[in-house]
Amino acid sequence: MRTVYDAAGGAEGLLGLAHAWHARVMADEIVSHAFSHGYHPQHTERLAAYWAEALGGPPMYSERYGDESSVVRLHSGNGRHQEMDRRAISCFDEALEDTGLAADEQLRQVLHDYFAWATTTTMARYHESASQVPEGLTIPRWTWEGLSPADRYSDSG
Repeated sequence: MRTVYDAAGGAEGLLGLAHAWHARVMADEIVSHAFSHGYHPQHTERLAAYWAEALGGPPMYSERYGDESSVVRLHSGNGRHQEMDRRAISCFDEALEDTGLAADEQLRQVLHDYFAWATTTTMARYHESASQVPEGLTIPRWTWEGLSPADRYSDSG
């Protein structure tokens, strides 16, 4: 069966989506605040590699940049930010339109579901402090059916 990664156009398709999403969030007055203190110069390339691995592609992010613990730490310790999350998800949905990935309704839905889940669950789990993030987390895999049972870890936190 074809992976979500393949259906989204592989590394090239996800890089286009990462660029489109980043442009959208930088133009959003609320979400852009998350980047106000700067960000890595290869942010979109790293984001695309992360999405690629999470969506069934090669482990580019883990092999080059770090594990899930390092990613979650970057998003932790900033308090709750539900409005920012809601708007980031909206920017993602608009980026799906911008890149043409929304044309396939099944793909659009699974990508939306993945991003909404990751934004409101894994990246929001440790809102009080990055020091709460455990070592050794692996990047959760998302399939056509949702979160892969083999990659689930505790939702407590």
